[in-house]
Amino acid sequence: MTSSDETALSEGAVERVAAEVGTSLVGRPAGLVRLAVACAKFNGGITERLLQGVLDALGKCDVDAKGVTVAWVPGAFELPLAAQRLVGAGAQAVIALGAVIRGDTPHFDYVAGQCAAGLQRVALDTGVPVVFGVLTTDTIAQALERCAPGETNKGYEAALTALEMADLLGSVPVDRR
Repeated sequence: MTSSDETALSEGAVERVAAEVGTSLVGRPAGLVRLAVACAKFNGGITERLLQGVLDALGKCDVDAKGVTVAWVPGAFELPLAAQRLVGAGAQAVIALGAVIRGDTPHFDYVAGQCAAGLQRVALDTGVPVVFGVLTTDTIAQALERCAPGETNKGYEAALTALEMADLLGSVPVDRR
């Protein structure tokens, strides 16, 4: 997963590093029992497409969508609180979906930044992956491009990230000192 072929991890890099270090951990997109999605209704035509990308990726990974909880929130600013509550309810990973499109006011700067910071805080405070599937674009056209059907849909990518991170963190022992 990358935004450019120029920035992609080179083929075989993980294996080369694993041969040189004591432990190399890699998560695999695999089945997950308790996955939750917090999805903003604001810019809902975009977030609906992102959510479809999530469901498409889960289907490709043989994850039964019937086991997924989707929580609809008013907008991106409300995503961190919903994510926190979903983790508290037992989610093993949360995917946060939203779309903040730049306009003529500073609204974008406040909402996008606080949403990102809040979601990161939930992940760090709880130790549960909270995946940032929030588009922050300058135009509607850019947002539509990022939620088009297929493997480049940012919801699709977020689902794979959630599955991979849940698998990875499940293999790392927790030091409870």
